[in-house]
Amino acid sequence: MYPFIRMIKEMIVHRNAAPLTFGDIHVSHHMCWPWDLDPWMELNNGRTLTLFDLGRIPLANRSGLVRVLRDNKWGMTMAGACVRYRRRVRAFDRVTMRSRALCWDDRFVYLEQSMWRRDGECANHIVYRSAFVDKNGIVSPQRVADALNWQGDPPPIPEWIADWITAENKRPWPPMQE
Repeated sequence: MYPFIRMIKEMIVHRNAAPLTFGDIHVSHHMCWPWDLDPWMELNNGRTLTLFDLGRIPLANRSGLVRVLRDNKWGMTMAGACVRYRRRVRAFDRVTMRSRALCWDDRFVYLEQSMWRRDGECANHIVYRSAFVDKNGIVSPQRVADALNWQGDPPPIPEWIADWITAENKRPWPPMQE
């Protein structure tokens, strides 16, 4: 089940937090509950992706994106992800989540998130590419940036993100059926 109560808590906790601009980091703190575990008694990999919502949505709210989406009747969807799981998170472990928008191209905004254990180790790291949509399809990230009153050029795309974009463009779609 989706962690609605935890999301409400995050929105309340950060409701008066300072506004963020593109590239600023939203920091939040979370606990791994028993219902987040897999059969090996560690944070389930799928649940990890769901918990990253608890950082992305308050980030979007603090940046003014939620208001812009609502005002323009736009939606936001995840169009891809590249994730690394490196350290275990067990029941009742506390983690610090860091969430930020990195860059954009002509179709997608790239978001970076990570969870850090109390011992300072990065437990996992993910990069999402997100699309903004309306009834006609994808809305240009530049159009969204303009609605957010972004000043200046788009942030440069880091080389490792550019490499991922290139790899994704080579990936066949739809996948082969056998």
